[in-house]
Amino acid sequence: MSIGSIIYQIRKKYEHGLPTAYYRDSVRKSILSSKPITNTSDTSCEIHVFTSANDWLNLVWALKSFYHFSQRHYGLCIHDDGTLTDENLATLQHHFPNARIIDKKQADEKVLASLASYPRCLEFRKTNLLSPKVFDFALYLQCDRLLLLDSDILFFTAPTELLNRIDNPDYQLNTLNGDVESAYTVEADVVKNHLGFDLSGRVNSGLGLIHKRSLNLDWIEEFLALPNIIGHFWRIEQTIYALCSSKFGVELLPPAYDVHLEGGINGSPSRHYVGKIRHLMYSEGIRHLVQNGFLKDLQR
Repeated sequence: MSIGSIIYQIRKKYEHGLPTAYYRDSVRKSILSSKPITNTSDTSCEIHVFTSANDWLNLVWALKSFYHFSQRHYGLCIHDDGTLTDENLATLQHHFPNARIIDKKQADEKVLASLASYPRCLEFRKTNLLSPKVFDFALYLQCDRLLLLDSDILFFTAPTELLNRIDNPDYQLNTLNGDVESAYTVEADVVKNHLGFDLSGRVNSGLGLIHKRSLNLDWIEEFLALPNIIGHFWRIEQTIYALCSSKFGVELLPPAYDVHLEGGINGSPSRHYVGKIRHLMYSEGIRHLVQNGFLKDLQR
């Protein structure tokens, strides 16, 4: 490696400061010494997550912080994007021994076959890397309620309002965290003109309760015919969740769950560390958990 390359790597490693590098590269791995989450047997709701070789370790933090503070035992299904190594898979299975881990190749065969009668859905599933968050989650879901959870979310206390909505059988809306602003590949007026319903604003597909029947393939096939909907590779998946939820019925979680790029945790039950603030997941989120005894609690 040239001197220039070495300098670049050093700058990249420490671009967000020493605390970020320390918590990301050293402390973050300490979660692997914690006890496995063995009870994920509650069939009233199932958590579905989509992960890769780059973010599976963050996912362990996301899941363990959720299970610890929520004190729930919802079922767990982990979807591999095809990059997880055998070692990654073995580690995830160790920490969540009763989780279903979905192999990418097997999922491709099963899901693509299920979409044979939906040509737009089929093409989207074949070409978009994040489309399994829609189609695979729905197909493999074994109950009526899905808890969406991205790997860049940490929990600091019990997410009480989210849990209340999940656990209330009379609650029949989808509910998700609010984004900084609406980040879709279609405009609300286009949806109103073509589909006849109002597109709810600021829906973020990182955290929330989704009812299985809202992920209706007939609806999604129709949505994918909207002009210019196939756009930004991650906004399209979020757009589909927003469209399905808007047609089905949706409300945002309280402001404490909102995505925010400024400020700190400020007593919120969780924080979604999206790309622009991913470094704060380490220097703020993981540091906060460690300093408040989270890792010690996981050893009990």
